[in-house]
Amino acid sequence: MTIATASGLALVLVTHVAAGSSLAATPAGVTRPNQGTQATTPTTPTGSSPPSNSTSTTAGPGGRRSATGAVEQYGYGEISVKITVQGTRIAQASVVTLQTAESYSQQLAQQIIPTLQSEVLSAQSAQISTISGATYTSEGYAASVQSALDQLGIK
Repeated sequence: MTIATASGLALVLVTHVAAGSSLAATPAGVTRPNQGTQATTPTTPTGSSPPSNSTSTTAGPGGRRSATGAVEQYGYGEISVKITVQGTRIAQASVVTLQTAESYSQQLAQQIIPTLQSEVLSAQSAQISTISGATYTSEGYAASVQSALDQLGIK
């Protein structure tokens, strides 16, 4: 009984500390957020959040354009993806906002975000397969990608 109580207390403390601490490591393509704020792109002043529907364009047909998808709430946090297109082709997908409720979710995101990014680039759409064991994260990622593509007028 004492061991179970000690284990439970340790779990509560670890969860509490993890929830209040900043993210320990950041996956490729993810901007590390300040504690208590959303991650921002390098051009956004610290402490402010990127607009959920920002779009920037380059003059001329086929120019590079970018849009940041909606911040999607998923089972273990929130995620937002910025899509950059060249003409009608997706050239880049990068996570702008990633906040997780616990360290395990952060570790999982570090492992799967590069896979999700390459899936979007291969599929040239948000119609990607979910990753087993990370279904909620995969679905949130895909929903944010679709939001960005909608803003860019890409089907």
